[in-house]
Amino acid sequence: MARVEGRPLTDGELIERARGGDVAAYEELVRRYEQQAFRAAYLVCHDADEARDACQEGFIRAWRALGTFRAGAEPRPWLMRIVVNAARNRRRGSGRRDTLALRIAQDRPSDGAAPSPEAAVLATERRERLLAAVNRLSDDDRTVIGLRWFADLGESEMAAALDVPRGTVKSRLSRAMGRLRAVIGEEERP
Repeated sequence: MARVEGRPLTDGELIERARGGDVAAYEELVRRYEQQAFRAAYLVCHDADEARDACQEGFIRAWRALGTFRAGAEPRPWLMRIVVNAARNRRRGSGRRDTLALRIAQDRPSDGAAPSPEAAVLATERRERLLAAVNRLSDDDRTVIGLRWFADLGESEMAAALDVPRGTVKSRLSRAMGRLRAVIGEEERP
């Protein structure tokens, strides 16, 4: 990990060093965001191999575009937008329409203890119902829900990643969550 005066470098410091040609600084930035980038790309591609390729392609594109990065801006949304765009291009090129298969982290009690067998079965059933409900949504709804809840991006980061105004993100997320609630409600009816 890149450090200065006993503390890790900030994203801004890393990107400035990378803009100056410091490959190690860029590698550290990639390490920080590769998991989030993969999840975001997976939401678009719906295929792990395609998502990995989109991430690699996106990070290479970002390296080449470092000169266009606006000084003082946050690197994470900028990187996510490039990766999401690479994933969209790959998906359009491949023509795939696979269903989304998100891996939702296993529920664990806050003390870190393993759940009881009954709790594990219930958690698995809940995850499967949620996954089925999310898979019934449109691509746009899955993307906005996935970026917020599975890639853990905030509204302004989502706006940058999707290249839309923050208000648009808020309204899209609100409508997508409403549709998700409706789908879950339909599945719960006898």
